[in-house]
Amino acid sequence: MEKERKIRRILVFGVLIILVILGFVLSITIGNVKISASEALSILTGQETGKNAAIILDLRLPRALMTFILGGALAVSGFLLQTYFSNPIAGPYILGISSGAKMAVALMLIFVVGSTGRASSIMLVLAAFVGAVISTFFIIMISRVVRNMGILLAAGIMIGYICSAITEFLIAFADDSDIVNLHGWSQGSFSGTDMGTVKYAAVIVFMTFILVMMLSKALDAFRLGETYARSVGVNVKLCRVLVILFSSILSACVTAFAGPISFIGIAVPFLVRELLKSSKPIVLVPASFLAGSVFCMFSDLLARQMFAPTELNISAVTSLFGAPIVIYMMVRRRGSHEAY
Repeated sequence: MEKERKIRRILVFGVLIILVILGFVLSITIGNVKISASEALSILTGQETGKNAAIILDLRLPRALMTFILGGALAVSGFLLQTYFSNPIAGPYILGISSGAKMAVALMLIFVVGSTGRASSIMLVLAAFVGAVISTFFIIMISRVVRNMGILLAAGIMIGYICSAITEFLIAFADDSDIVNLHGWSQGSFSGTDMGTVKYAAVIVFMTFILVMMLSKALDAFRLGETYARSVGVNVKLCRVLVILFSSILSACVTAFAGPISFIGIAVPFLVRELLKSSKPIVLVPASFLAGSVFCMFSDLLARQMFAPTELNISAVTSLFGAPIVIYMMVRRRGSHEAY
């Protein structure tokens, strides 16, 4: 049995790594201007310059890296929330956490950036983090009163609607030239990404990812129940705070740099659990990151190319593939409350 698990893990991780490489290659070679893989390699190694080099280095490479980083971040954020609430339907988008982050960023763009003309990646991430934490706080308060996960899910959706409505009001009355792209951003997009924002996102996400991995042993005990976690020496209160903190940082980073992206945080952890037949965080966290990256990279590629030169919002693509998975999850569970 253990041997079968090891073989399964090797196969799953191997396929995910191959798909990440394939997605990266396709992302930098496919577009309005076709560039061969060999030419792209020459450009990346500094052996070739020119128009195609500018396209790859200034446009496609930052975008490919950002989809890799933020797709993985969103999947890990979803995994943490599902562990916290012991429910596979929990996710930053469904629970309204992404909408809260979006609202805070919109407020920042309109009332701070629009007035002063100054903006920075750190400001956007901090604003998104505050919005995410506020939304999460309300969800946690509701979860302590309401034990029915269906009602909790509905409450999260309502919080998301409230935050989205406030954001739409802000967009409707925003006419400053610095925020004309706010509406497009609010739908989720990786267009306009540059290497500067990629560096910020990489530092935030990978530092948080390392901290989550360090927390994996406590998460493994936590998923089996608070009583068991306490019996093996886990500080349950601290663990809960850290789970919410790390999840909020990851979802806030995604929202700040790419806008709210739907369903990756719900569908990907579920698919990873099904593929690996495991509930161990030490395995599921890195697998979720890789799978989230694959999902996001190919979704972004479809968003760019499906109706080129018109670009779709990435949430339209992720919803198209992610929503059926979520429906399947809900039908399959039929209201059961197994530990996640």
